[in-house]
Amino acid sequence: MTTTTPPDVLAPAKLGPLELRNRIIKAATYEGLSHRALVTEDLVDFHVAYARGGVGMTTVAYCAVAKEGRTDRHQIHWTDEAMPGLRRLTDAVHAEGAAVSAQIGHGGPVANPKGNGAPALSPSKHFHATTLSWAQEASVEDIHRVTQDHARAARRAVEAGFDAVEVHLGHNYLASSFLSPKINHRTDAYGGSLANRARFAREIMRAVHDAVGGRIAVIAKMNMDDGVPGGFWLDEAIPVTQWLEQDGTVDALEMTAGSSLLNPMYLFKGDAPLHEFAAVMPQPMKLGVRMVGKRFLHSYPYRDAYLLEDARQIRAAVKLPMILLGGITGRPVMDQAMSEGFEFVAMARALLREPDLINRIKEERDTPSLCIHCNKCMPTNFTGTRCVLVDQGTTRGATWGKPEGYVS
Repeated sequence: MTTTTPPDVLAPAKLGPLELRNRIIKAATYEGLSHRALVTEDLVDFHVAYARGGVGMTTVAYCAVAKEGRTDRHQIHWTDEAMPGLRRLTDAVHAEGAAVSAQIGHGGPVANPKGNGAPALSPSKHFHATTLSWAQEASVEDIHRVTQDHARAARRAVEAGFDAVEVHLGHNYLASSFLSPKINHRTDAYGGSLANRARFAREIMRAVHDAVGGRIAVIAKMNMDDGVPGGFWLDEAIPVTQWLEQDGTVDALEMTAGSSLLNPMYLFKGDAPLHEFAAVMPQPMKLGVRMVGKRFLHSYPYRDAYLLEDARQIRAAVKLPMILLGGITGRPVMDQAMSEGFEFVAMARALLREPDLINRIKEERDTPSLCIHCNKCMPTNFTGTRCVLVDQGTTRGATWGKPEGYVS
């Protein structure tokens, strides 16, 4: 009987056409540091800190493929004006020896219609409790347009110097909401059976794959379950990942969970900071949280590697490289992921607490994470994402909103 030695999480690794210096990825966390859809110096500094701190790759979050797909009116959406700043960001990360990925997607029913000046899109008409607004049913023309918007965003990511794109197929954003039988009530080719509900996601991945032409890596971030009764669950996630593998459009899978529309805390586990959310949200979201927050923002017990149990079942069903997300806090759980056949790990809150954690783990294997999973970092994306135990004030610099604060 032969045994295979698990890979060293700190050793270089290939992800599609990309060579990473190690197998640790800074997961996408909305930074709240883009402004007027432009890159700021603060956003560059945010990602440089993780690159300098030792990760193999950092991920720029929520780069919307279309203006109406933004969940915040300041999010980047691949305009000509944004491109110089994005290039400045990728160059700065590369100068620290790390790679950088752009998370691309469309907010769908989670998008902010007031901030975007356009209705939100959904597979079927849907009321969003926190924005107190209706998302309109996407037409087939909308579906085809948004698919091409993903391809365009991927091409622009290549032009801006990104090493990878992470296509967001989770959290009940647009592609994910099509997968969900709870939200998708269509009777056309994009609704009903799982094959129909998965059609949009597969078309997006084909368009992105063809657009990048093997020049950069393509990652799909997809739900294993929505965390709501009647939603998308693991028994359907397994065949969808197998279809993506058969399509040959994906270099790696990052499995996630939860619904930003219906149950956002399901992904994060730990405490639900209701007071902090209500304090920073604009209206009508502030009113929505106060009205339905206790029913919308639930607390779930935290444990390390809390998505591993379900992710194991995806791991057993596909041969694609996989990125384990959820409760990755230190070397022991990283080594566990490697031993169970995962090729990469993705970290978020632990790195918000300590951007240099990976360098310190390199120096001392048993370095523990100081993150206490209070989740008070989550509401800070309205004022600049940060760990409030480290910095209770905004991470937006003194140049915020001034010409010198933007990257050109």
